[in-house]
Amino acid sequence: QVQLVESGGGLVQPGGSLRLSCVASGRSSYDMGWFRQAPGKEREFVAAISRSGALTYYADSVKGRFTVSRNNAKNTVYLQMNSLKPEDTAVYVCAADPTRYYYEATYVYWGQGTQVTVSS
Repeated sequence: QVQLVESGGGLVQPGGSLRLSCVASGRSSYDMGWFRQAPGKEREFVAAISRSGALTYYADSVKGRFTVSRNNAKNTVYLQMNSLKPEDTAVYVCAADPTRYYYEATYVYWGQGTQVTVSS
């Protein structure tokens, strides 16, 4: 059994930055992804990273602003979010062990999420 716990969310002004963390208990070194869900909207893919960290994938809406990384010694995946916009406001959730990075239905394990609010 794998448990995923996110942290690092909060309130930030437009143009600001946040770094989210996702700590995995149990077996480590899964392929990992980040998703987000805004009020009244469907959950959407944000970013993903391979188990080695060599491969990363991003939604077009966050390319150039967000960076996904990992530290396997700490069983932790990060999402560095820069140049935040109000439309980035959402609950951000990490997930693990997909068969296809971009498709949420293929992820096996999910965290509870952390709220990110971008507002002045």
